[in-house]
Amino acid sequence: MKYRLLFVLFLPFANLHAQPSSNLQYKKTSFMIPMRDGVKLNTVILTPLTKETMPLLITRTPYGAGFEKVLDNSILHLTPEFRFHHLSNEGYIFVFQDIRGKYKSEGKIVIHQPLIHEKNNTAVDESTDTWDTIDWLVKNVPGNNGKAGITGVSYPGWLALVGSVHPHPALKASSEQACMGDLFLGDDFHHNGAFRLSYGMEYTYDVEHDGTTDSDFPFTQFDLFDWYLHLGSLKNVNEKYFHGSIPTWNHFVEHPNYDSFWQKNSPLNYVSSPEVPQLHVGGYFDQEDINGPQLMYAHMEKKDSFNRNHIVLGPWFHGQWSWGKGDSIAKISFNSMTGEWFRDLEKKWFDYWLKGIGDGKFEEAYAFQTGSNQWKTYDHWPPKDAVVRNLYAGPDQKAVFERPTSAEGSVSFVSDPAKPVPYRMLPIEATYGKGSRWHPWHVEDQRFVYTRPDVISFSTDTLTEDLIVTGTIKAHLFASTTGTDADWIVKLIDVLPAMDSSNLLMSSYQFPIAMEAFRGRFRNSFSNPQPITPNHPEEYVIGLHQINHVFKKGHRIMIQVQSSWFPVIDRNPQKYIPNIFEAKESDYTKATHTIFFSSKFPTHIELPVMRE
Repeated sequence: MKYRLLFVLFLPFANLHAQPSSNLQYKKTSFMIPMRDGVKLNTVILTPLTKETMPLLITRTPYGAGFEKVLDNSILHLTPEFRFHHLSNEGYIFVFQDIRGKYKSEGKIVIHQPLIHEKNNTAVDESTDTWDTIDWLVKNVPGNNGKAGITGVSYPGWLALVGSVHPHPALKASSEQACMGDLFLGDDFHHNGAFRLSYGMEYTYDVEHDGTTDSDFPFTQFDLFDWYLHLGSLKNVNEKYFHGSIPTWNHFVEHPNYDSFWQKNSPLNYVSSPEVPQLHVGGYFDQEDINGPQLMYAHMEKKDSFNRNHIVLGPWFHGQWSWGKGDSIAKISFNSMTGEWFRDLEKKWFDYWLKGIGDGKFEEAYAFQTGSNQWKTYDHWPPKDAVVRNLYAGPDQKAVFERPTSAEGSVSFVSDPAKPVPYRMLPIEATYGKGSRWHPWHVEDQRFVYTRPDVISFSTDTLTEDLIVTGTIKAHLFASTTGTDADWIVKLIDVLPAMDSSNLLMSSYQFPIAMEAFRGRFRNSFSNPQPITPNHPEEYVIGLHQINHVFKKGHRIMIQVQSSWFPVIDRNPQKYIPNIFEAKESDYTKATHTIFFSSKFPTHIELPVMRE
């Protein structure tokens, strides 16, 4: 939902001294724009000093509209640090607004509030606030051409998505980027029902502790792996720290299952067809909102009768496309300036819909292909011509493309909540704290856990030819436990050659292409969890999202399975407790988990394979 360290994503910034700056000068003004219920929202407007009329480009945010230190009527040169510098030379009227209850805006923030105005015509929500804002802007901002666009990354991306529902007539285009999808099934706070502890605790405190600013939780140590471990059961968060003061944390406690609270919050319930042209943008390695753009594109595509629904997927962590080169994440190089490429496309998108520049021809899908490191376009996403090949787990830690024929086959390991598997290499810093390595962890070399006895790996032989995998990855895990609940984390990994002469330091690197968690109690229903029957093999179907990757000749493909991912996922007691947020420390017990690879229980991953 958020990316603070590179704050230009959300907090527009003008450096008056850095060069080169935009050719146009801009004047900064600010207004408290009234909504239909009388609440006023702080809005910062940057207007180019030109005689031409210009469109409005709006970003609404809970992270601060920015420019607090710039006096109204100041004249600015917008430098490359500015999020929309690539649009500033030809001129847009840039608008940044604090949503209700944040920073200088009036009202009360409700995180991810569902749209309610359709059923109650006196109600207000983010859609009505967007409508009222645009209505005021087109009537009161000099020099606008009567057309508006809306965009944003993360929470502002979700605001762009819902702001285009029942849109104002002046709203002509939207680009949701890394929007949150379903917050119980796949983004931010839960993944397949597994609670995202460190992010859920730190983010909700950050946003809700003090409405006038962002607040870092006052940790007393740098490495938080031990801090979260010593925290104990989840109920200690309120008992020791929050004391019921953080509304969203209270929602977590009160709604541990996929009940009506979570269901009504899902944008699937109030977003349908693209009422204005929509450009969805997401990253394969987004550590916060990997699911939202993929989910919302597919959902809206069902009713896209006018071909106004498009998607861009790139090799990015959360929001990386909106700044910098985008040529790498940590040690993984993409040999391409993917960020600059995207911003060129973003400019074409808004230039066409808001200014009438260009031919308006946009591909259905743009998906960067990792491995080959090149952009690909598709007229359908995921592509229909992919053929599913199953990669099976097998004995001797082998992964093969042949279905197992043996009646027996399994491997067991002990999962101990007192010794959870870290989700990334220690130390684990505060999510948004100084020195945080939160952003690149989705590409981290998995050798740091490979030798643990509670991490099970299955690897192919060295590939003799390239394998192109494009589309949705799905794992079918057949497993049992001696406990009555369990978490399952499945990874699809590209293992680089043992001797990489082009880059020796990358030799044997275990590059995670797709990873996901699943809470076992929800195997049959996210709304009605059930205890697991001890020692009874069951199938767990786990979506690993969409990829576009070439497993190169000379590499190996690895399937990796574990049962903890701490503290990004809270510890599962492994004893069924109806509400894990009420579990006692004594409820956390060791359990023996077994992964099966027999003819009856063939653990495998579906790979949608493309021909050359």
